[in-house]
Amino acid sequence: VQTVVASGRVETPHRVEVGVQITGAVRLVPVREGDVVAAGATLIELEASELRAVLDQAAHTAQAASARLRQLREVQSPQAVQAVRQAQIAYDSARDALRRSESLFAVGAISEEARDDARRAEQVAAAQLRSAQQQAASARPTGSDAAAAAAALEQAQAGVDLARAKLTYATVKAPLAGTLIVRSVEPGDVVQPGRSLLVLSPGGETQLVVAIDEKNLQLLALGLTAVASADAYPKERFPATVVYISPGVDAQRGAISVKLRVPSPPAYLKQDMTVSVDIEIAKRANAVLVPRDAVHDIDTASPWVLKVDGRRARRTEVTLGLRSDGLCEVLTGLTEGDRVVPVATATVADGARLRPLLAP
Repeated sequence: VQTVVASGRVETPHRVEVGVQITGAVRLVPVREGDVVAAGATLIELEASELRAVLDQAAHTAQAASARLRQLREVQSPQAVQAVRQAQIAYDSARDALRRSESLFAVGAISEEARDDARRAEQVAAAQLRSAQQQAASARPTGSDAAAAAAALEQAQAGVDLARAKLTYATVKAPLAGTLIVRSVEPGDVVQPGRSLLVLSPGGETQLVVAIDEKNLQLLALGLTAVASADAYPKERFPATVVYISPGVDAQRGAISVKLRVPSPPAYLKQDMTVSVDIEIAKRANAVLVPRDAVHDIDTASPWVLKVDGRRARRTEVTLGLRSDGLCEVLTGLTEGDRVVPVATATVADGARLRPLLAP
């Protein structure tokens, strides 16, 4: 079995950083690291007395705007209609008086001054009628006064909505269920938007994130199985599966980020625990194996061994396959039962005479 060994940490597929949306002083933080919280649970409470006062003020402004619109519809509009009727009556009377004055002036019954007075009275009544009609039109539901009052009410209601929204920002709730793994805020702190105060690890499948040397990239593939263990529990091992291979290489470390899914995580597994992973790259049954320390030029294109041939050492080129745990698979060049000379025996050269002694 050939494996790639790597180390990394335990993670969930994603984490949620929680902060505030407004600047304020923290009144209460009812959760601690390690707590399991439900979606919608309160995580942070800010001092909100000023925000409540702003909301009350906005609500009173909206009430005043609503009363103004109601007054316009229930009082001023009927009064304007009545004023039009009265102005119409006054105008009709002034018009009739003007007609009579002109008839009397034509026969010399009144003076020109009296006729002019009647004409001015008719003009004044006509102007008052036009003014009353304009005021009545403005007070109608489609008029300008009604439109202005309705706009003022909408603006006041928008102020209420804004104040209410800011008040809700004073309470930070959990966006989803999970475990609180970081808490960096305390009551009395003055906090601002843009700063992460809590980190929530949502419930879900557990992943292992490990860094693997880039020279092993060609050996990796999705779906490979692995055996992992936490450094805190080295004797406890659990299975994992490769589910993600980063498309890029970390240039500073020369490593590739690989994620493995843990289908049945043990209860002791915690966030950010250090883990060791043995990823099974390949497996071969009935393989012919030779110790790594018996292979010369093992990392070149032409590895070779000193094979014991009778009483002499013979240089024999071999083709290697899988490598693991100090052993190499030999595809060609050796067969089962052949004996080789360890590389550490530097005094032995090709063709040298031997008297083999089997190692204990």
